[in-house]
Amino acid sequence: MAAPKWSASGLWIRGNGQGFGSIFTPVSKPFCSAAAASTSINAQRLAERLRAQKREQDTKKVPVSTNAVQRRVQEIVRFTRQLQQVHPNVLAKALTRGILHQDKNLVVINKPYGLPVHGGPGVQLCITDVLPILAKMLHGHKAEPLHLCHRLDKETTGVMVLAWDKDMAHQVQELFRTRQVVKKYWAITVRVPMPSAGVVDIPIVEKEVQVAVTQYQVLSSTLSSALLELQPITGIKHQLRVHLSFGLDCPILGDHKYSDWNRLAPQKLSVGTLKKLGLEQSKARYIPLHLHARQLILPALGSRKEELNLVCKLPRFFVHSLHRLRLEMPNQDQNENGEAKCLGAQ
Repeated sequence: MAAPKWSASGLWIRGNGQGFGSIFTPVSKPFCSAAAASTSINAQRLAERLRAQKREQDTKKVPVSTNAVQRRVQEIVRFTRQLQQVHPNVLAKALTRGILHQDKNLVVINKPYGLPVHGGPGVQLCITDVLPILAKMLHGHKAEPLHLCHRLDKETTGVMVLAWDKDMAHQVQELFRTRQVVKKYWAITVRVPMPSAGVVDIPIVEKEVQVAVTQYQVLSSTLSSALLELQPITGIKHQLRVHLSFGLDCPILGDHKYSDWNRLAPQKLSVGTLKKLGLEQSKARYIPLHLHARQLILPALGSRKEELNLVCKLPRFFVHSLHRLRLEMPNQDQNENGEAKCLGAQ
């Protein structure tokens, strides 16, 4: 898929320095309570035996490799394995375990990696599919489906806001449209932006010319990578990815679409970065996009008189990459995210 067209003419950066056998055979006999009890016990044993066999088979599916690079690839795949192939009820149940906030108007979830918001070609399961099930799990079988208030890309993790009714969803959507919602993302980048904080303004052309503005700040860095906090002022598709790659020449780790100016190929990484990640370049395609919707601040709305500050823990693969790249989180976030887990991570 071709990347959106863009123009670098509007670039400006302002710095401030900072996963049988025949076991029993039914025997024909008159029905009686004893026979029923025997059948029940045999059926239970059968089920237990089948579950044990399935666990053993599942274990054999992913043999532990003695090759360090192959082990690292298996680790990445395990960390980013998602819930697209499970039953919708299973996905909805997993989402309930990751609820960040719930009140009479809103439900805020932690969106897993690799799970699309909407359906489309090749999409087996998406968040929209499970909104009716999620609502019933939270409010009973008579509950109406939840409604999306905004969207995140398939590869982006983090805070996602849902509403109980259409009117509230429209009100929140209007807050997003009029830029009244503060949005903060965290990203790991290849290379380090200079200056360490500033604003990127690149018009991104998809159907028409649109203004796109992103504020950024380096939270931690080494010679070859950085942890950034990003605040998109506008909300253009793939804005953060385009701005970091083409505006700052610091693509997001795992961005295999916008890391090269002229071709669509797995991200090219330096020898040092590959060594830290425990990978070879031929395996770089397995690296997930390290972009996380970390925080949303919603202004007072409806009966709520105060702003709503929503913060979402980093997914586990993100935290693991921070450690491997020797990037540090701000002090106030270290304890919170040290054992952070992402839905779907195994």
